[in-house]
Amino acid sequence: MTRARIVGWLLLGLVRLLTGAQARWWGCPPMAEQRIYFANHQSHADLVMIWAALPAELRGITRPIAAKDYWTKTPLRQWITTAVFNAVYVDRERTEGQDPLAPLVQALDAGDSIILFPEGTRGHAEEPQAFKAGLYNLAQRFPQVVLVPAWIHNVQRVMPKGEVVPVPILCSVTFGAPMQLQPDESRQDFLARARDAVVALREI
Repeated sequence: MTRARIVGWLLLGLVRLLTGAQARWWGCPPMAEQRIYFANHQSHADLVMIWAALPAELRGITRPIAAKDYWTKTPLRQWITTAVFNAVYVDRERTEGQDPLAPLVQALDAGDSIILFPEGTRGHAEEPQAFKAGLYNLAQRFPQVVLVPAWIHNVQRVMPKGEVVPVPILCSVTFGAPMQLQPDESRQDFLARARDAVVALREI
């Protein structure tokens, strides 16, 4: 067994010990089909939480999107996100001539599923911020990929702001019914509908 695999199992055990990492497949079953999971974003632990909630057979084919500036800041973070999570790094600061979606497009072209946080950055309010255009653009380009909304419960309380020791809190991820970009649906309408689909899972 490789070191990355050992660390992955240890990390999975730690996350489940601290949070329970319960998965609620309310709107769809876990299936080995190509998907874009999109969820609310309130903590750096969101990436780990969804990864831990997925069954083993889906974790191997699903790549979380990780902010490059944060997750490559130390060698340990970079090694974990690369070797354990097989994350897709994105630059949050756009530079001229750069397509910020290029790494995501490459992953989807390769047949991977991805975990996306359409707010772009972490929010601090109870409800998600407005979704950015990336999800819409990917839905246009990959109409065959299944779009699955998800709501992450409580993970921001595991590591409150300013704390360095995680607090055991029961957390869960609720996966909702798949949705599609409708013919002639505007970007604004689609993103509002996608956000509503995520927020609706909060009460389930």
